[in-house]
Amino acid sequence: MRPPVRRTTRLLYGPGLAAALMLPAAVAPAQAAPHPRTPIAFPAADGEKDGEKDGSKDSGKDGEKGQELPGMPTALDPRAEAVACTPASKEEAKKQDWSRQRLDLDRLHRHSTGAGVTVALISTGVDPGAAGLKGRVTAEGEAADDCVGHGTFLAGLIAGSGGSTPRLAGVAPEAKVLALRGTDRRGQPDEELVTAAVREAAEARADVIAVAVALPRKDTALTRAVAEARKAGAVVVAAATPEPPPRGSADEIPSRTYWPAGEPGVLAVADMLPAGARPDGALPTAAVDLVAPGAGVVSGGPRGRGHYLGGGVAVATAYAAGAAAVVRAAHPDGSADSVVRRLTATAYPADIPQLDAYAAVTTVLGDLAAPAAEQGAEPVAVRDTADTDRATGRATLFVLLGTAGVLGVLWAGFALARARARGWRPAGQE
Repeated sequence: MRPPVRRTTRLLYGPGLAAALMLPAAVAPAQAAPHPRTPIAFPAADGEKDGEKDGSKDSGKDGEKGQELPGMPTALDPRAEAVACTPASKEEAKKQDWSRQRLDLDRLHRHSTGAGVTVALISTGVDPGAAGLKGRVTAEGEAADDCVGHGTFLAGLIAGSGGSTPRLAGVAPEAKVLALRGTDRRGQPDEELVTAAVREAAEARADVIAVAVALPRKDTALTRAVAEARKAGAVVVAAATPEPPPRGSADEIPSRTYWPAGEPGVLAVADMLPAGARPDGALPTAAVDLVAPGAGVVSGGPRGRGHYLGGGVAVATAYAAGAAAVVRAAHPDGSADSVVRRLTATAYPADIPQLDAYAAVTTVLGDLAAPAAEQGAEPVAVRDTADTDRATGRATLFVLLGTAGVLGVLWAGFALARARARGWRPAGQE
């Protein structure tokens, strides 16, 4: 009867080999867990599921199935002989739309409502007596005449109280609005008016400046006005592109930068659909810092108590400006640049970061002061890791030598068992 050496060796060989193979893995770094925060897809404002819409900005319905809301135009027909202002809406929305759910405004308002912050809105003007805005809008001269209604619609998204429907409040319902005209009465953008409005906002010490129009050409005077506004401490938020043309295809328009969104330090904002994608036909540009809800959005207008349905880049810009206002209110000691970094650093991770107003206010971040390059501070000191690296190298060498030793012992035992089984004869002479 052969001694049970072979069986004993096999019993030792299996666990030993497994232990040897596991030793190097013990020093391998752990793989980072995937990002836990992903955007939640809410139903579109017309009740359809994501992907069922054709990408159009105005569906004609709000979140209440079957309820019709009139669309809010971004501008009036420039070819019409007479100016016919947007009529009052006779319909009132009954529920909160998807955009406010996406921005988590109900929870956001428990932490910040924008109290003490002034947002200068450069658009078609704002009616100071509009529902949900009374007592908090400063508008003088032509800025108080909002014939188009679009500026008042945007002001409701920034700082509206929601009136009789509190769940339709804006992002910063206790902020104040400084209304400034950046267009003619029909809503056509005007370069000189935008420049003058930015300067006026800076002189008024507005905390946030929202430029809801985009200009196709860079202008020296506008560049200087934006720089002065930023130097005065304002967060400048601007539409990354104009609205797409009502006729023709935006695909024929090449990608380009628009202004003042292209100026240094300006937060350039574009619109997104409920699924997070840009709408079909959106003007192409590479200069986008954030996207925000910009389709099927409900807000009020300058006449009556009814609601409208609107969308577009200006709507997204208004939401981002409101988010900047609640961040400034919650973090009053932060600089304008730190507000912009907070908005971008806490955004939903995507091809283009998606605005997350709640996270921007509540997330605890590290030092958001200006980077060393901006401060002119001393060079950043890199931590010396030489000792740690040497210790890691020694540990790795020890593990490798230990592994080799274990394998050597196991092989010697296996060879000894085979030799004894053959009666110590050379292999092949059994």
